[in-house]
Amino acid sequence: MAAYITRRLLGMIPTLFLVSVLTFIIIQLPQGDYATALAAQAAASGGTGDEAFIQTIRHQYGLDQPLYLRYVTWIVGCLHGDFGYSFEWKQPVADLIGSRIAFTLLLSLLALAFSWLVAIPIGIYSATHQYSPGDVGLTTLGFLGLSIPDFMLGLVYLFVATTAFSASASGIVSSDLEQAPWTLTKVWDFISHLVPAVVILGVAGTAQLIRIMRGNLLEILGQQFVTTARAKGLTERRVVNRYAVRVAINPLISVMGMQLPNLISGATIVGVVLSLPTTGPLFLHALQNQDTYLAGTFLLMLALLLLLGNLLADILLAWADPRIRYD
Repeated sequence: MAAYITRRLLGMIPTLFLVSVLTFIIIQLPQGDYATALAAQAAASGGTGDEAFIQTIRHQYGLDQPLYLRYVTWIVGCLHGDFGYSFEWKQPVADLIGSRIAFTLLLSLLALAFSWLVAIPIGIYSATHQYSPGDVGLTTLGFLGLSIPDFMLGLVYLFVATTAFSASASGIVSSDLEQAPWTLTKVWDFISHLVPAVVILGVAGTAQLIRIMRGNLLEILGQQFVTTARAKGLTERRVVNRYAVRVAINPLISVMGMQLPNLISGATIVGVVLSLPTTGPLFLHALQNQDTYLAGTFLLMLALLLLLGNLLADILLAWADPRIRYD
């Protein structure tokens, strides 16, 4: 297993290199750059937006250098922990992301845990009660969860919370507690804002896992080893939980490797809608304003999370299923 993990980690290096090249090129594809975007904003507000201003900004941020030279400077800096400078925020990219990555990971991991804790029991119930009213109702809810965008759920939550309950629904704490020290009141307010965000972000993933768990378990329940276990006189609950679920859960572990980066990228619009201090709004603004190094670092981070998530899923899969071996 150690040799397998080492090979996978070494294999990430060329993959991340190719991803960094592609993302850096893709970010440059829209017409213009940050200097032209800034000049357009200045002209719209009645300021100076002439060619001399654009050239000054380009020279100030090194945008007048060749593309390959800017890429080499950026990628060499990444190897030393320097991810470049954000044009829009006038701060190092590492400081910007570092100030928000902790809460983003907390929100994403809680949404992932919520998806699993809800999806597995519902998937088991639906498979063991196929075509029952409960199965039909839960399946319908699953389809609704897959079809309704998470930002729409966020908007509905904002509308209901503010109009029906006159409650503070946006942000991570209520506005009157933002500058207050951390007390039990503020902690409870933080939790009351965090829980809806976790549920909204995790609903789509929960619906997907329910469908996967239900379909896999229905297939496993018809296999011979399950019939043999029943023939030995084991209770149905023991047969399902100890034998069938252990095999049916394997595809969910495989899917988990792709869920974490999807949750982080999916939190972009949810973070904007609910005014959450996640990395999502930063990423959106970076793309809109062609903030090259900030947007490129986000994309590189998502690629790294995808690779690490897949590696973790493979390790957990081998641990959960003794039949799987990695040479």
